[in-house]
Amino acid sequence: MSDSAFPASPTSPPGGEPVIGKLVVVGLGLIGGSLAAGLKLRGACRETIGVVRRAETGRKALELGVVDRVSASLEELAPELGEGDVVFIAVPTLSVESVLQTLHDCVADTVTVTDGASVKGSVQRAVEKVYGAMPPQFVLGHPIAGSERSGVTAANPDLYEQHRVILTPLPETGVEHRERVRNIWQAVGAEVLEMSVAEHDQVLGATSHLPHAIAYSLVDTLAEDIGNPNIFRYAAGGFRDFTRIASSDPVMWHDIMKANRGAVLDSLDLFIDNLTRLRGAIDREDGEYLLGVFTRAKAARDHFTNILAKRAFVPAMTTAKIDYLLQPGGQVTGTIRVPGDKSISHRSIMLGSLAEGVTEVEGFLEGEDALATLQAFRDMGVVIEGPSEGRVKIHGVGLQGLKAPKKPLYIGNSGTTIRLMSGILAGQAFDSEISGDVSLAKRPMDRVANPLREMGAVVDTAEGGRPPLKIKGGQPLKGIDYHLPMASAQVKSCVLLAGLYAEGTTRVTEPAPTRDHTERMLTGFGYSVSRDGAVAELTGGGKLTGTKIEVPADISSATFYMVAASIAPGSDLTLTHVGINPTRIGVINILQAMGADLTLSNERTVGGEPVADIRVRYAPLKGIHIPEDQVPLAIDEFPALFIAAACAEGKTVLTGAGELRVKESDRIQAMADGLHTLGIDAQPTEDGIVIVGGPMGGGEVETHHDHRIAMSFAIAALRASQPIRVKDATNVATSFPTFVELAKQTGISLEVIDR
Repeated sequence: MSDSAFPASPTSPPGGEPVIGKLVVVGLGLIGGSLAAGLKLRGACRETIGVVRRAETGRKALELGVVDRVSASLEELAPELGEGDVVFIAVPTLSVESVLQTLHDCVADTVTVTDGASVKGSVQRAVEKVYGAMPPQFVLGHPIAGSERSGVTAANPDLYEQHRVILTPLPETGVEHRERVRNIWQAVGAEVLEMSVAEHDQVLGATSHLPHAIAYSLVDTLAEDIGNPNIFRYAAGGFRDFTRIASSDPVMWHDIMKANRGAVLDSLDLFIDNLTRLRGAIDREDGEYLLGVFTRAKAARDHFTNILAKRAFVPAMTTAKIDYLLQPGGQVTGTIRVPGDKSISHRSIMLGSLAEGVTEVEGFLEGEDALATLQAFRDMGVVIEGPSEGRVKIHGVGLQGLKAPKKPLYIGNSGTTIRLMSGILAGQAFDSEISGDVSLAKRPMDRVANPLREMGAVVDTAEGGRPPLKIKGGQPLKGIDYHLPMASAQVKSCVLLAGLYAEGTTRVTEPAPTRDHTERMLTGFGYSVSRDGAVAELTGGGKLTGTKIEVPADISSATFYMVAASIAPGSDLTLTHVGINPTRIGVINILQAMGADLTLSNERTVGGEPVADIRVRYAPLKGIHIPEDQVPLAIDEFPALFIAAACAEGKTVLTGAGELRVKESDRIQAMADGLHTLGIDAQPTEDGIVIVGGPMGGGEVETHHDHRIAMSFAIAALRASQPIRVKDATNVATSFPTFVELAKQTGISLEVIDR
């Protein structure tokens, strides 16, 4: 059989530039053979050579086209190896040391040496034993790919496509050698990551070595101890899927268990402890404990699936960036319902967790920000079923029932989560830490930390009052009379939530009205909250009782389509079940002041929140000076409103909106820059912007990782004369996971482009 035994990879065609000279593989099994075949197929090395002990293995490797030639020993090849060549050690873990001795005796220090062993600590110790120190030429690595099949006949040139390879370079590792190894793995389609040797062995001990130990033990238990001859005959698919890895090479896994003994024992001890607790729960019929284990496990497994598929979970743990490409013109028509209100979704999880009894939620927003809140409370021991099609069931633990999380609470890009949750965590008996992504790390947190400190909390922030927040538990809180220095629903809610745990009365006075979802929902959970104009107050020591919540459609999400219908001639769009809380309707008031044809119908109250259907038809808009009393009522909607201003006749002036500069991005500057790109006169000011409406062109606009910037420029295309490319629209999932679907449904020409 010739080199054509392996067909060309569809994603990495042959004929590329070589990234190394010779590749010498010691151990032509699945791992080593697949790397050789992959590089050979793609033209990424000048020659592939296999070092084999058995002539039959060499014959098969040549026949299959895995390598160009074979050799019986490294000593035979050593004289022809030099700088730019790579030796890949792919033998069982406990056999690595003997290969290293041969390398030490005959291979030049200019040759790059790497490996594929599953345990890095044992390889590091072996290298240091043989060489006396770690030579710069060594780059320890581990491809996270494999199969229960083994041997050279299992070699697959595409095995590493879209799989991860972990490198564990040491301080002594030479830069040129590290880059050479990185290049060969990337050439075969792998994603290359780096971590320390110790972290690698701990992580792999838990995620790979422990599952193999359990699978081998389970199959051995059933085969040897159950004694029923039909045990395998009637085993279901779950048994097949779980125990597949028990068909792996026993010798290899024998070596791995011995080489990573410490980490495997730690993982086994933890698993045995948890399994013992699970057994106890089954024995005493503790349904709450069982449900908690199963729901947490399902969420974690779904998270793992999303990571493998490079989808976001919270978690903004997004691993692949996307752009939007929009064609100019069009109109929006039809009837749609946008996702549930994000602010109410956050609060439903928080208060439902702190309530006594079960809280059932309908219409929960399954976006990344709200999911981050949900995951954080799961991490603190709350049993939460779902979400499933917007339905969530929360088994509340009461105000004092949260448990210390085992790790820092990661909440992605969600400013609402970190600010509101800091108030709750300030009243807990345990220490906690909240962190997020790069964008969140830039946002100011002293505005919540300072009033919490006045209440007696101990809150530490990073430099400049930025996340992460570290909150010391066990601090007695006292009620305060706090006057907000600037209108902020998040700060108000933080202080009120801390007040649940404070002695005495907590009172918050705001300089202008802000959204009052927290006060309304606390009342719905049976907690007494007094509201008198600008003042909201409550007294600590009460309790929340589980309830039912129906989340209305989010007016912030509806805003993009309200503006779209207002600016595109021929549009006629109805948005159903939209929340019209009086503290959130600034966008409606502002659009109507600009001349929008916008009407409300079917107004009603659902779960304490007013909702309505909103019909918007195209009408020419005019520029206005936006009243400052409307700014807090529309603070999140201004990016979309800036697009309306760009399409209006005359000048629109916004003042009193300095808060926009410290959102997910500096939204004033980001929108001004994007509008300039499209040919619109937009002049930012310290606390606002001046926009002069006019003809809109096209071009590429930056989002600065801000979901609202991305969606705003997407709807701008309806009035553009040229295509618009919105760069990095990945974070739209944080608030509006169905934005693209609804855009296409209503008539916006939007294409998603992978970056």
